[in-house]
Amino acid sequence: MTSVTAAFARAMARAAGYEMTAEGDLLSAGKIVRRLPLLEGERLSEEDHLGLIDWIRKNHPDEAALIAAYAQTVVPEDLGVLGLAIKTAPSLRESLRRITRYYRLITDTALYRLDESGALAVFSIENRAAPHPALQLRTECALAGFAANMRRFTSPALRLASVSFRHACRGEAGRYAALFGCPVHFGQARDAILLQRHVLDLPNQLGDSAVCDFLTAHLDTEMSRLGSEASFKDALRRRLSRAFSNGLPQASSIARAMGMSERTFYRRLAEEGLTYRDVLREAQTSLAQELLSESDCTIAEIAFLTGFSEQSTFTRAFKRWVGQPPAQFREQAVHA
Repeated sequence: MTSVTAAFARAMARAAGYEMTAEGDLLSAGKIVRRLPLLEGERLSEEDHLGLIDWIRKNHPDEAALIAAYAQTVVPEDLGVLGLAIKTAPSLRESLRRITRYYRLITDTALYRLDESGALAVFSIENRAAPHPALQLRTECALAGFAANMRRFTSPALRLASVSFRHACRGEAGRYAALFGCPVHFGQARDAILLQRHVLDLPNQLGDSAVCDFLTAHLDTEMSRLGSEASFKDALRRRLSRAFSNGLPQASSIARAMGMSERTFYRRLAEEGLTYRDVLREAQTSLAQELLSESDCTIAEIAFLTGFSEQSTFTRAFKRWVGQPPAQFREQAVHA
């Protein structure tokens, strides 16, 4: 089961005018309107988290206002030690690096990357949750929250170069531009905040290297406890990627190829809160995106290499995974 810290649900509830109790009850004017089953360690299943966002979306009159309220509500302190390490990092670059490295401690449904190889620095999010009606809104809220906190860390005057989303705009584009304070583009190759590279050198107002180093050491200890799980998942994804050209592999055959019984194989997945189907889809998505961006393979060939017998089936699946057909993804990746 994929999960996320309940802090994000609490922030979304506050943004929408609700209160979420320690037991997971959502209150409106003191009355319970929804119950959220909390998991051990103050976490929430990703299904319940996205269900809450979808419920709030359907009951809120103004999505743009909801995103703006969430951006002002979610703060680093909500994220415990990680939030404090991010806040006390000496520069914006070091804050973002800690996000990309340690975010797995608070959710296994989103991966952040910081890419400084181009003319602009790109801080992007890769969603790893299964397709859901609330996923677009969650992504918008996440990037809006990071944009607001970047300004809290450095200066309210910090300017973003632009923001991009994979999905189409659902509202008034001008309101998104006003919210982020920069151009916002939809239907792009990635969900990301783009910054002038020199902006990453800005010092954080509460930066304290000694405190940040102490907190980071604690995070390293926590990450080490996830190390064996991460290596198993990574090994499984690599094994799957090599097997797709022979069709979608059965779990039993992959287990044998990895030198373990099927029972042990499923136990290792369960220990990491995953299902075989989850990892299979992630491996297909990642390989398809890589081949579309970096190879000259035709879409029909990519369909075959990712385990599909027909291009049309691959095209429908890819659009469901990333929100746009393969040809459009490839075109935007080439011109990104």
